[in-house]
Amino acid sequence: MHIVVCIKQVPDTTEVRIDPVKNTLIRDGVPSIVNPFDECAVEAALRFREAQGGRVTVLSMGPPQAETALRKGLAMGADDAVLVSDRAVAGADTLATSYTLAQAIRKLGDVELIFCGKMAIDGDTAQVGPGIAEHLGWPQVTYVQKIKEVYPDHLVVERAAEGGAESVRVSLPALIAVEKSIGEPRYPSVKGSVRAEKAAVTVWSAADIEAPPDKTGLNGSPTQVMQIFTPEVKAASELLSGDTPEALADALIARLLAAELIVREGAAT
Repeated sequence: MHIVVCIKQVPDTTEVRIDPVKNTLIRDGVPSIVNPFDECAVEAALRFREAQGGRVTVLSMGPPQAETALRKGLAMGADDAVLVSDRAVAGADTLATSYTLAQAIRKLGDVELIFCGKMAIDGDTAQVGPGIAEHLGWPQVTYVQKIKEVYPDHLVVERAAEGGAESVRVSLPALIAVEKSIGEPRYPSVKGSVRAEKAAVTVWSAADIEAPPDKTGLNGSPTQVMQIFTPEVKAASELLSGDTPEALADALIARLLAAELIVREGAAT
């Protein structure tokens, strides 16, 4: 079975700065990491391969430096790596991004299972994985935290649900978007890291994957970011005094009543 894992290189969120003029993230000099949810997706794919056989390809879209993220996947144990890198795909929103990745998966040709992280930490949209499945016309399951059973033509997975979990049967080929709880990502071995440094990363352009200009990059993006900013943090505190717990409780109730945050029992609403 050929398994593809879609991964994204994202800025380290503890180091993000915003250009106040351009309203864009300042990426120069900011360390980049593999999206943490995508690392869990790589781990899930590797465990699946170890149990069922097959091969794993890590796939990404981005500038040339995104090769670093792909080599992390190779160091963890992936067999191959593909990067879609072209100015024509730059500035893509989630619709154009998912279309581009779906075209790359079509070019690979024999893919039966796709793993994605549930979302990227720089956008938090959780839209790209489901978008890929829609472009391919494949079934999808999101928020997956366990693969329970594997059959030749379908899987049974456990997905997180409000208040618990649910089991879902999904036909193959399929896309699985995973939670971090699916498994802690392994550390790359020394042998894997050396192999990853020497491995060739396949680079495709938009033309290579037959992605027309009107469906990629800014041209293929019906949504655009108009403004980005750091929210102003407004915090206020008030110290209540009282000699006893009862007095403090009375003072708190009086303050909440004054602010109309609670209504006195029996009062009209």
